[in-house]
Amino acid sequence: MNDIGASILIILIALVFWAPRRWALVGMMAGVLYLTNGQVLNVFGFNLFAIRLLELAGFARVMARKELLLFKLNGIDRVFISLYAYSTLVFLIRSNVGQAYAIGMMVDASLCYFTFRALIISIDDLKWFLCIFVIFLLPYVALLLVEMLTRENPFVLIGGESFVERNGRLRCMGSFRHSSLLGTLGAAFLPLYVALFFDRNNRIRAFYGIGLCLGIVYLSNSGGPLSAAAMGLIGWLFWIFKTKMSLVRRLLVCLIITLASVMEAPIWYLPAKVSSFSGGDGWHRSRLMEVAFEDIDQWWLAGMDLEQTKDWFPYHPVATGVADITNQYLAFGLDSGFLAMVLFIFLITRAFQAIGQALEIVRSSAKLPNDTEYFLWGLGCVILVHISTWLGITYTFDQTYVIWFMHLAAVSSISQACIETKIQAAKDINLGQNRVRQNIYRKRDITKPRNSYDNARI
Repeated sequence: MNDIGASILIILIALVFWAPRRWALVGMMAGVLYLTNGQVLNVFGFNLFAIRLLELAGFARVMARKELLLFKLNGIDRVFISLYAYSTLVFLIRSNVGQAYAIGMMVDASLCYFTFRALIISIDDLKWFLCIFVIFLLPYVALLLVEMLTRENPFVLIGGESFVERNGRLRCMGSFRHSSLLGTLGAAFLPLYVALFFDRNNRIRAFYGIGLCLGIVYLSNSGGPLSAAAMGLIGWLFWIFKTKMSLVRRLLVCLIITLASVMEAPIWYLPAKVSSFSGGDGWHRSRLMEVAFEDIDQWWLAGMDLEQTKDWFPYHPVATGVADITNQYLAFGLDSGFLAMVLFIFLITRAFQAIGQALEIVRSSAKLPNDTEYFLWGLGCVILVHISTWLGITYTFDQTYVIWFMHLAAVSSISQACIETKIQAAKDINLGQNRVRQNIYRKRDITKPRNSYDNARI
């Protein structure tokens, strides 16, 4: 870790640990932009990346201030714990190599998710963060433009990757280790800034946010983020069917079945078809799914060693000589078996269910802000972006995973807040009804005639 990286890290740690809660959230996400995996300390064989040190500071902060105790475990939390506890345990039992890496991934996931669960409590927190995050995105995109114009990545000074080209055009890397992951940053926040655009008071900042996110996707020059951004915008187009999403889901299932029946190739070759328009190595992603399910008998129970994948392709995509696992779903399966992959998909499903429940509450309650529905829909579109991205790349080799856990925590916290608001409203109604009944009984006690014993005494 050099002096520049250490200075940035110290500033962000101070912001995360001592600043007010909302600014701590900004500090965590600023680390995603301005720290790289090249800034690392090796302590007793464990690589303490700069972003990991920032996670530790964030978790220490929420524990010290008892902010982590402000929420109760919900369905998303329980599935999250089950997923990472199960997948890590199975991997440690099965494999004799990479155990420190597996433990590190579980620690990263837990620290990030629960820190963000404590830092994001309501829609107002998310809205405020998006308005401030634009300020941090502006200089970041400026640095990407410098990289494009000079063909020198400024983040090399703190361990960033050198640029690469595709068809003679530069693919910017920024602070990430792959241009597709840089583009994922823009694609993942794009739907949220579309939601912010519906807020009249913040429309200008939303406009800048949308432009900066699209700029990041463009500068990455990668087909995966382009497709993911398109999926996020398509998700917003379905807003016109917001009250008929059950019908939309059925139609999508029918469409997939129809495509599977008319396509000459299997359905998982759709990424290869899409890449012919958006660019990228779609054939590798499609072939990976095909060959993985052909060999499912080798990994379905508890995963398999990656050395067994060396013959999956007619070429060695990476220097290690094994298959390049560019699919997050299969990554869970190959590490810990089919059940781990199912738990991961169930986590995504549970997030969608929570958003759906919250949307029903918002639409039936006048007490919640009107823009809550827009942000909930935007979070649903964000999950759709991640679902699309995971078909072509994993979040396992730089700080991109922090973005995902921030979004998942936002879904969990905000949907739970909506549910608790409904419960509290129901309690208030019951309390009001009980008070009305008590007043009626009191009036009856005052006006009723005295009994015969009292009359006799008079």
